[in-house]
Amino acid sequence: MACRLADSRFLSMGPHQNPIRSQRIGTHYSSGICYLKWGSLPQKGIKRQRFLTRRNWMTVAKAVAIPVAPSSPDSAEYRKQLSESYGFKQIGEPLPDNVTLKHVIDTLPKKVFEIDDGKAWKSVLISATSYAFGLYMISKAPWYLLPLAWAWTGTAVTGFFVIGHDCAHKSFSRNKLVEDIVGTLAFLPLIYPYEPWRFKHDRHHAKTNMLIEDTAWQPIAKEEFDSSPLFRQAIMYGYGPFRPWMSIAHWLLVHFDLKTFRPSEVKRVKISLACVFAFMGIGWPLIVFKTGILGWVKFWLMPFLGYHFWMSTFTMVHHTAPHIPFKSVDEWNAAQAQLNGTVHCDYPQWIETLCHDINVHIPHHISPRIPSYNLRAAHRSLQENWGKYLNEATWNWRLMKTILTVCHVYDKEQNYVAFDQLAPGESHPIKFLKKVMPDYA
Repeated sequence: MACRLADSRFLSMGPHQNPIRSQRIGTHYSSGICYLKWGSLPQKGIKRQRFLTRRNWMTVAKAVAIPVAPSSPDSAEYRKQLSESYGFKQIGEPLPDNVTLKHVIDTLPKKVFEIDDGKAWKSVLISATSYAFGLYMISKAPWYLLPLAWAWTGTAVTGFFVIGHDCAHKSFSRNKLVEDIVGTLAFLPLIYPYEPWRFKHDRHHAKTNMLIEDTAWQPIAKEEFDSSPLFRQAIMYGYGPFRPWMSIAHWLLVHFDLKTFRPSEVKRVKISLACVFAFMGIGWPLIVFKTGILGWVKFWLMPFLGYHFWMSTFTMVHHTAPHIPFKSVDEWNAAQAQLNGTVHCDYPQWIETLCHDINVHIPHHISPRIPSYNLRAAHRSLQENWGKYLNEATWNWRLMKTILTVCHVYDKEQNYVAFDQLAPGESHPIKFLKKVMPDYA
C-alpha cells in the first residue's frame, strides 16, 4: 500500500519552482505521514511480534498502514503554504459557485458609493502639488539625486491617472461633462487618450481574467510561444525583465488604432486623440525650447517611464498569480473573477497617498462606481463579510519574482507554465531574473 505525500522540497525551493506536486512512496518510508492503526492488529500475536523478522514486520505494517490525506487545494494548510511561497499574506478560499456579484455588492455600505466633491477635488490638489514639487526637485537636484526626484514625480503623475480613472468610471463628479473634461486633462501629461482608454478599460472590468477578452493583460498562448523563435525571445524579455514597462507597448498598440473601436465610439476617440496630439505638438516643443532635448528627457520622459512602471506593476499584481486562473467564456464567473481573482496589495504610505489608494483594488472590481477615497472603507466591509475569500499581499520581492518568473504561458490545468519549463535552453532572461532578484517576502 502506498501514501501520497506533498513534496517537502516545495517550501524551500521558492516561488520560481514547480507548484506542489505529489510523489508515491512506500509506507515504510513515510512515518511522518502514515500511522499504524495498532488496534487492528491481532491481539493474540502481540507477544510474538517482537520476534518477527524485519521483513515480516514490514509486511504487517504495510497491510495496516492508513494513509493520511494530503493537504487539499481547498485546505487552509495548503493555502498557507502557497501564500508563503508566492509572497502573499493570504490566498483566499475558492468562492462558492452560487455566490453572485450582486450578493457581494449588496453587503457593501451605501455610503461607499457616495460622491464627495470636496474629497474629489482634494485628490486633484494633492496630485497637482505633488507633481509640481516633483518638477521643482528635478530642476534643483544634483545629478546623483535625480533618480529620487524622478521616482517621486513619476509616482505623482500616476495620481493624475487615478483621477482620470475615477472620471472614466463616473465616480469623480455628478456632472458628467466635468468628468470628461477633468479625465481628458488628467491624462494629457501621460500622452494617454482618455476616451480610447475608457472604452478598453470598461471591457477589462466586464471580462476580468477572461481568456482573450480581457483587455488589460493576457497570458501567452502555447501556440504563440511556439510560433517562431524570434517571437519567443521577444516575449521572454517582454514578460520577464521588461515586464514592468510593458504597459508602454500596450499604450501604443491598443489606444491609437481606430479600427479596434466600435463605430459608435470612433467620434469620441478622435476627440481624445486630437487632444493628445495637440499636447504633444505644443507641450513638447515648449519643453525643448526652454530646457533643450536633455530637459525633455529630464522633465517629461523619465517621469513618464516612472508612471509606466507603476501602471505595469500595479496591473500585474492586481490580477496575476499562479493560483489565479484565466477562464474561457463558458467557464468564467463574474463574482469569482472580481472578488477571488483580484489582489489587494499594500504599498508604502507615500505611494498609497500619491496614487489615491488605487491598490485597494478588490472593492474597485466589485463595483467601479466606488470613488477612490472610499475604497478603504469598502475593503474593510469586504474583509468583515468575505474576508476568507480575499487575496491579500504587502508588496515584496518574492511576490514580484513569482509573477516575473512563473506567470507566463497559459495552461488549463496549471494556470501558468514558466518559459524555462517549456524552453530551458532559450530562457536566459528568466534564469537571469531568478539569479539576481531577491527572494524575501
